[in-house]
Amino acid sequence: MSWEMKSLDELGYVNRGRSRHRPRDAAHLYGGPYPFIQTGNVKHAILYITSFSQTYSEAGFAQSRLWKPGTLCITIAANIADTAILGIEACFPDSVIGFIPEPDKADVRFVKYLFDAHLQRRYKTFTQGAAQDNLSKSKLLSLKFPVPGIRSQQRIASILSAYDDLIENNRRRIQLLEQSARLLFKEWFIHLRFPGHEHVKVTDGVPEKWEKKSLVDIAPLKYGKALKQDRRIPGPVPVYGSSGIIGAHNKALTSGPAIIVGRKGNVGSVYWSNNDFWPIDTVYFIESDKCSLYLYYALHHVQFISTDVAVPGLNRDFAHSRQVLLPEAGILRLFIDFVTPLHEQMATLRKANESLAKVRDLLLPRLMNREIKI
Repeated sequence: MSWEMKSLDELGYVNRGRSRHRPRDAAHLYGGPYPFIQTGNVKHAILYITSFSQTYSEAGFAQSRLWKPGTLCITIAANIADTAILGIEACFPDSVIGFIPEPDKADVRFVKYLFDAHLQRRYKTFTQGAAQDNLSKSKLLSLKFPVPGIRSQQRIASILSAYDDLIENNRRRIQLLEQSARLLFKEWFIHLRFPGHEHVKVTDGVPEKWEKKSLVDIAPLKYGKALKQDRRIPGPVPVYGSSGIIGAHNKALTSGPAIIVGRKGNVGSVYWSNNDFWPIDTVYFIESDKCSLYLYYALHHVQFISTDVAVPGLNRDFAHSRQVLLPEAGILRLFIDFVTPLHEQMATLRKANESLAKVRDLLLPRLMNREIKI
């Protein structure tokens, strides 16, 4: 198979996203019908982008541009050189470059994997906050990549995307399992339609034999400990920040299962870790002997408010003062018995995804370096 060195614009159309309005965060630009993809959406997608957290209004759309499904999104700021393929029509800002392949020259999946193999690893070596070798459109177009013919691209892309498709399917199953547990919690403990509720007296929102307690009396929050990226040693232990898992390390700070609560950044975010982990100094954590799946879901409904004026974040004394509704033992046990198997299934699916990702990541460089014939 013959591979030739090609620039991106030799394979298709390349241009930056558009976001001309200043300031970018003007409220009138948002809240409409047009999906607005940001660098974080690209980073967290497996292969295709189908979900989003922000939308443009008509005013936002007027100063932007709508890209078609099948466009490769390439981040050039914040999360540099992350890539994912649009699965929907969407807008994105000028911190993202769009690539639309010519059908007879490039398979968009292959180009995405090409970036993963040859470019993204280079930019992963930069730590957050350090001086970065920013990726501009002109710099991107100056790069040459080894590219085979379209049929070979399609075969390679099909091999790798099979793993990503399985990972995405498992992730959707995890989301459905989590949603089932959340809906049950809401039905029983927010709407108070728990088994036998018809025969229980409720006073001031508290059913008979239930009680409200301050978080400090149930599960005191412990401080995480700083662990800068350049001090992490590759290993199996997840590192948690206020946005969830942000990396890995070779040893844990505390044991699981446990609950993580965002202290700075994503204030009040709540995560559950089955395994031993390292919580950094932007989070609190609740130790294993104080944790339960009931408390995990209950904390999602606690109104955590940033009260630290000097450094915006979640004040621990304030968090400790928050009230948590505790059901009587029988209802609590029923809920735990229902959600525990769901979490066991989620853990199995996550483990399967880790294995699939490892195999994909082993195959990726070997396919791109022509060590495996196809």
